[in-house]
Amino acid sequence: MNAPTSVTVRVPAKVNLRLAVGPVRGDGYHGLVNVFHAVSLYDEVTVSPRSDLAPGQAVLSVDGERPDHVARVPLDDSNLAARAAALLARHVPHATGVHIHVHKAIPVAGGMAGGSADAAAALVACDALWEGDTPRERLLELAAELGSDVAFPLIGCTAVGTGRGEQLSPLPVQGTFHWVFALVDGGLSTTKVFAEYDRLRPDAPEPTLDDALVAALAAGDARRLGAALTNDLQPAALALRPELGDLLEAGRAAGALGALVSGSGPTCAFLAESADHARELAAALRASGTCADTVTAHGPVPGATVV
Repeated sequence: MNAPTSVTVRVPAKVNLRLAVGPVRGDGYHGLVNVFHAVSLYDEVTVSPRSDLAPGQAVLSVDGERPDHVARVPLDDSNLAARAAALLARHVPHATGVHIHVHKAIPVAGGMAGGSADAAAALVACDALWEGDTPRERLLELAAELGSDVAFPLIGCTAVGTGRGEQLSPLPVQGTFHWVFALVDGGLSTTKVFAEYDRLRPDAPEPTLDDALVAALAAGDARRLGAALTNDLQPAALALRPELGDLLEAGRAAGALGALVSGSGPTCAFLAESADHARELAAALRASGTCADTVTAHGPVPGATVV
């Protein structure tokens, strides 16, 4: 059987339903209790062999629907997808150089883990290209080496992440939840948001999981879920980008069941009652003048998948 000439993997964005942030640990990371929820907003990562490159070495290209977002994607070795290919190449016997092409739909530097999702997709795609047959548990370990948010896109659906967010346990979810994501111009540095969090909360308590949120997910109750959404990084994001407060308030005024900054921001997430309500809410947010654009999505959805 001939090896594939290219492999494409579709990988979802995430929204944090609960992001509880503890104090800085001895290793420099914050302890987290992070409820990840995969939503139907996807990047596609395609890998193909390059015989002129060393095993694991990558060249990157990017396109997408938003040129301003595409322009912010690094094309050097700092790109997490390139680092994923290099890491996996050290663990499989038939690695080659690769061309990695990313079709972007997940916002860049938007708090939805687009870069981490692309790294997860690159692990899956390169493993298929190189016929590595790497066990899923090993891919999860490699993902955790790359970053705190890289493991979750491998499994998708809904899960709680502990440690620095990379130790995952699936959570049961009933039904489908409908979301609106409001995009704003510019990004927010995760490092700067965490630094501001440390300034605002120097005595942060140990993070915990919220039983009310877990129960709302298990029951498929959107209203209860909306009331339970929390993000400890939100005050820090608002301190750095105060205008996000107006965006969150516009969503609440338009009937969102819940509203929060997604991860480290600046994208904001709004929970809707239904797909129709999500479309109405998206239109109201665009008309409010508080965001550059909106996208609708639903969740939970599966993780990285070969297409």
